[in-house]
Amino acid sequence: MAKIETKIGKDVIESLTLGMYEDSRFIFREYIQNSADQIDKAFEDGMFDSLRDGKIEIEIQPTTKTISITDNATGISKNNVQSILKNIAKSTKDRTKNKGFRGIGRLGGLAYADKLIFETSFEGEDVKTYLTWNAQELKSIINNRSTKEDATKVIDQVTSFSEEKETSGAHYFKVTLEGVNNKALLDKDDIYNYLTMVAPVPYNKGFFFKDRIYTKAEGLNFNIDEYLIYVNKNQILKSYTMSIYSGDVHNKKKIDEIHDIETYEIRNSQGQLLAWGWYAISNFTKVLPSVNAARCLRLRKGNIQIGLEDALSKLFKESRGTKYFFGEVHAVSPELIPNSRRDYFTENKALKEFEKHLKIKFSDLHKLYHFSSEIRNNQKRIDDFNASNKAFEKQSKNGGFTDEKEKADFIEKLEQLKEKAESAQEKLQKAKEKITSTDTSKSKVFENVVKAKNKDVTKVKIKDNGKTKFITDDITALSRKDRKLVSKIFGVVDTVLTPDLASLLKEKIKEELQ
Repeated sequence: MAKIETKIGKDVIESLTLGMYEDSRFIFREYIQNSADQIDKAFEDGMFDSLRDGKIEIEIQPTTKTISITDNATGISKNNVQSILKNIAKSTKDRTKNKGFRGIGRLGGLAYADKLIFETSFEGEDVKTYLTWNAQELKSIINNRSTKEDATKVIDQVTSFSEEKETSGAHYFKVTLEGVNNKALLDKDDIYNYLTMVAPVPYNKGFFFKDRIYTKAEGLNFNIDEYLIYVNKNQILKSYTMSIYSGDVHNKKKIDEIHDIETYEIRNSQGQLLAWGWYAISNFTKVLPSVNAARCLRLRKGNIQIGLEDALSKLFKESRGTKYFFGEVHAVSPELIPNSRRDYFTENKALKEFEKHLKIKFSDLHKLYHFSSEIRNNQKRIDDFNASNKAFEKQSKNGGFTDEKEKADFIEKLEQLKEKAESAQEKLQKAKEKITSTDTSKSKVFENVVKAKNKDVTKVKIKDNGKTKFITDDITALSRKDRKLVSKIFGVVDTVLTPDLASLLKEKIKEELQ
């Protein structure tokens, strides 16, 4: 039997380009990682003294519906432009080293624009070359179900190559999307915020624990790749802050703060480093609201985020667990390889070991925020008693009670609160004794939550000297008999109205009778 020639239909182009990503913003990540690889190469080749000599500039122009991503790295030699930029999934990059390596991501823009233009110049060459993809024509061909074109012929039909003069010292690579038809991609503020957590950029200067993170990385001989990346001239920095907020971007309220960070390592059964990371320690008062752009433990490879904020949520006992933290997991092992969509890693032995050991670490973090909840609840019972006791003393001396019943009810409530506070105090002491010397995270949470000057609740007395001032004592214009009558009326007011309304009404009556 004669050997049948293998052919690849045009639909494969749609799968690898037009239908590759659920979130259109992922294309920025793809272009950034390709530029980062070229900046790495420029540094290795001696073109740059450091990675910070490289620059990636993103320009988003909503009025003209144009997006460009430009780097000042090596560029591509004119003789290699077509072979590199027309071929799909034929990258020569090293998947264990490079950030981008499949030769697919650079075509992601085809799904969202009329034209995709690659412009580049290679140092020492006096030309710049253009490779243009006609995305409109490509979509038309793919959507025409009456024809069965071969994929390679379609690519040849929708691409064009041209050259222009350029100075011989120029070296750059530029991607331009013309006729962008996706509103999300033209929202420069949203894209900037998105890239603060996705792109390989430095930490915000206001995040005081960044030096501790760098020190940990240096101790592991791990380099956190960071690049100068801009959106419409504004440098992108990671969004980590020292404060935790609720509300929305335009109306934020501080609800907690970062007290410290902890670093950790994930090693396989042979002791080889698979990953390392850090997480922030707060009071863990609640799941971090979405206004905190940096929330969740972010999975990173080459300092580029893998997937979205919840990529690691499945490894927690509770899917919400990751949302209690700021933090990162930096994958180190070359065998932890991002999949084609870069939303997780490819399945292999290294991934299984990574997940196994990370689950153990996340189990500790699960216990940590539940530990914090218990500590805060017990401290609150002590605070509630102390606050109520002070209120009783103040009301006894100044504010006055409506009648003996109100005073007796207050004392009964105080005694109940005192009993709860004594139990809470005992629980706090036991929790403190259980914290081991190696459990620094729990120790820090305990120190942050528990008041250093907590009084021994068992020694706090409920002061009732028998000489109670009643609210009607100030109404000196009335006889003692009339004051007793007013006191009874005030008792009824307390019964039928809310405390705030009752207090307001009693003050108004006092003003009228004085």
